[in-house]
Parts: sequence; C-alpha cells; structure tokens
Amino acid sequence: MSTSEKIRVVLAEDQEMLLGALSTLLELEGDIAVVAQTRDGKQALDAVNARKPDILITDIEMPELTGLDVAEKLKGGTTRVIIVTTFARPGYLSRAMKAGANGYLLKARPARELADAVRRVHKGQRVIDPDLATEAWGEIDPLTDRERQVLRLAADGMSTDEVAKKLHLSSGTVRNYLSVAIEKLGGENRIEGARIARDKGWL
Repeated sequence: MSTSEKIRVVLAEDQEMLLGALSTLLELEGDIAVVAQTRDGKQALDAVNARKPDILITDIEMPELTGLDVAEKLKGGTTRVIIVTTFARPGYLSRAMKAGANGYLLKARPARELADAVRRVHKGQRVIDPDLATEAWGEIDPLTDRERQVLRLAADGMSTDEVAKKLHLSSGTVRNYLSVAIEKLGGENRIEGARIARDKGWL
C-alpha cells in the first residue's frame, strides 16, 4: 500500500520517548502512515496546515497550545482529532468533545486500540474510552467560558485588578465572575475553587 493510500497521521506529544514509541507502533500497521511528529501545540497546528493529514493524534497538556486549543482551531476542517491523554477526567472529555475532537483515549489503553481508533475515526465514527464515557455523562461542567477564564488567571496568582486589565473588564465584574464561579464549585475561596475545577477537568 502506497503512502497516499494509507491513513495519514500527525502526532503531537511533548514527551519525546512516548512520541517515538507511538510513531513506531502506528507505522507497524500496514494502513497507517505517520507523516509528522511534533512536540508542542503550535508545531502540531503548523504540521496539520502543511501536511493536511487525515488524523491528528494529540496529548492535552503541551507547550504553546494545548491539544484542546489545537482541536478548537481545526474544528470544521478535514483533519479529524483524537486526544490521547493520561487525564481520566470527565471534564476534559466534555471540553474535548465541545472543541470538536472525534476521539478521546487514555494512554493506559492497549496500543492496538489506538490503531483501531484511527481507523474508526477515519471512517467518521467517534471513539471514546468506554469507562470514561459512562462517568462523563453524569457530571455537567457548571462554569461558563468567562468564569473559567477569570478563575484560571486568579488561581495563577493574578490580582483582581490584573485580571480585569488583561481581560478588559472592570474589577467589579471580575469579582462577580469569581464569586459566582466559587459558589458554583462549592469552594471557600478562589484557590479552593480552582483546585476543585482542576480535579474535575473543568479548568
């Protein structure tokens, strides 16, 4: 089978050893060709735009852009996205689906399942880790995008005024967003609220 007939894949993974291992495993499949290996989100996006692969396989947490950021930017395009991550959190799955990802697998799954997922997603199917899928539908992310943005910046150490300046909002509006977000999460303060949200995969 020539490369043009194979399912063309771009890999994005910031751990170099794992990146090489995934590439080798997929290349062993007769119908899959890895056309680029990338180590951060920006490289992944550039590679997809340059190589026009059928599938992008990406981790979530990477330098420059997260896998979810890249999926969002590719939404509606011809390249389908499979998230492969260690994060077994329903919130991450929900955000990945909202960003337009076509698959969500955990790194702990057997390697053969990734190749099978590539084939299924290439055919237009959606592939989700079965254990995580059952858990995800029972828990709804209560945060709006703006509440999430404000809480993330505040938890990273920014003052209310600094967050307001960065997001072009008034300090009072930022305080309101924070108050509502913390109340929704059942936290005592912004730090605890952010911890709860991160544990759920909502932040």
